[in-house]
Amino acid sequence: MPITPRHMPFLDHITELRRRLMIIAAVVFVGSMVAYAWAPWFFDVVLRPILPLLHGQKLRWSGPFEGFGLRFKVALYMAVIFGSPVIIWQVMAFFLPALKPKERKYVIPTFGAMVGLFALGVFFCWSTVLGAGFGWMLSQGWETVALLPSASQFYQGATLLMIGFGVGFQLPVVVFYLVVFDIVPYVKLREQWRVVYVGLMIVASVATPDWSPVTMGALFGALVVLYELSMFLARTLLRKRIAAQKV
Repeated sequence: MPITPRHMPFLDHITELRRRLMIIAAVVFVGSMVAYAWAPWFFDVVLRPILPLLHGQKLRWSGPFEGFGLRFKVALYMAVIFGSPVIIWQVMAFFLPALKPKERKYVIPTFGAMVGLFALGVFFCWSTVLGAGFGWMLSQGWETVALLPSASQFYQGATLLMIGFGVGFQLPVVVFYLVVFDIVPYVKLREQWRVVYVGLMIVASVATPDWSPVTMGALFGALVVLYELSMFLARTLLRKRIAAQKV
């Protein structure tokens, strides 16, 4: 892919941004059209960890238009998830001209890591968090209140959680670039670990749309593990620079 010049007029940057946003919109649109035919299958797969919690009670939709709206919503979210490699690359490519030539060697490994981490976050949420998170939320009801499970609300809640975990799992890439570009020295990040952990807790609360302690706790725990792994990776790859910072 050709790299745009590093120094461009402001309007040219706007044009470049618009071009990349149009590519993302086209990918999501085409992906939605393809996924529309498979929407019932995607719906069943996404909600597979949650349906046993309903004890045989079927999800509901009401009104003549909700069926189409639900099917389109399923297709749209699936297009975003499966189109994430293209979306991630377009975002990276927009900032690529700002990097120095020696810094561009990290782009391809970073792209692979971001795609892999997003997929890992989505899978971790689907396989581990959805059942426990929705189980806790459903347990907050009481006998005099009847549950009328909405198919649209259940699916949207589950998918937003999965996307939130996928985005949250990008933390190692953020930490790595903070250290590589000397935005925040490794030593300072290590010394201020309490502040970092508080920040991770805030990120976990923002990235989870349900605000339940189960999902927030799961994401916070995963972010702490990913943060420590990213710090270990940075210390391993940049040990000479980190040693100089300690002098």
